[in-house]
Amino acid sequence: MRIFLTGATGFLGTRILPELLARGHEVLGMTRSDAGAAAIAAAGGVPFRATLEDPGTVARGAAECDAVIHTAFDHDFSNFAANCEKDARVIAAMGEVLRGSDRPLMVTSGTGMGDAGDGRPATEAVCNTAHPNPRVATEIAAGKLLEQGVNAKVMRLPQVHDVNRQGLISYFADIARQAGAVGYIGEGTNRWPAAHVSDVARLYAMAFDQGAPGTRYHAVAEEGVPMRAVAGALAERLGLPLVSLAAAEADAQMGWFAGFARLDMPASSAWTRDRLGWEPTGPDLLADLRARDAAA
Repeated sequence: MRIFLTGATGFLGTRILPELLARGHEVLGMTRSDAGAAAIAAAGGVPFRATLEDPGTVARGAAECDAVIHTAFDHDFSNFAANCEKDARVIAAMGEVLRGSDRPLMVTSGTGMGDAGDGRPATEAVCNTAHPNPRVATEIAAGKLLEQGVNAKVMRLPQVHDVNRQGLISYFADIARQAGAVGYIGEGTNRWPAAHVSDVARLYAMAFDQGAPGTRYHAVAEEGVPMRAVAGALAERLGLPLVSLAAAEADAQMGWFAGFARLDMPASSAWTRDRLGWEPTGPDLLADLRARDAAA
């Protein structure tokens, strides 16, 4: 099958591409640059020029393929809400060219969308469209396409990591360096789910090959790592003091990140594991955070 992979040059996309090729698929990889095109070609894919700012270009890539895996996202989290709306527009544009066919579209969201608001871990069975996280725009867009007959499904991500990058925690590290300390809010008992990038990439390929329309998957290896433990491992890695911050102090020190830092968002992947037979094997989040030799 010929698959259009958006985000093909990104942290996750560069791992998904070889997983798809190993399963016998052809990959048309989205890029905006000459360097990206060269990297995709070197990996065995076919480069395709498009940008999220022009949804029509992304739709043209989808029109040329039998299926789409959409991982591209603008990771400027200081402008998160607007970027989530941009993602929804791109998904809608791709849906226009996929409508009337059975060509699958897998979009990428966050595990928070499976939070029912009752204190229990987020699950695949829940789609909380009233969730305050702006990323809900992605799931609403996918849901509309599903209602229109598009073969849409969703992969929800936790903090995806290796020794060099750890999702939002990479931004947390930059803030800590500037502040000269690693802060957590209150007692730091709020939890974040996580998974190693190699396990997540493998799950994308498995879910693509086995998934049904309307299904949601959680790429979660660790259900919830306490933020105090995350901050402690980061402090050890960076050689900085570890401090507890009051809410006002967190806002002053962390800026836009403070809103994320106070979230409690554990998530389960029990259904995904049972449905697909996925078993994560990569290093855990704290192990990757403590890998000082890779710190930048």
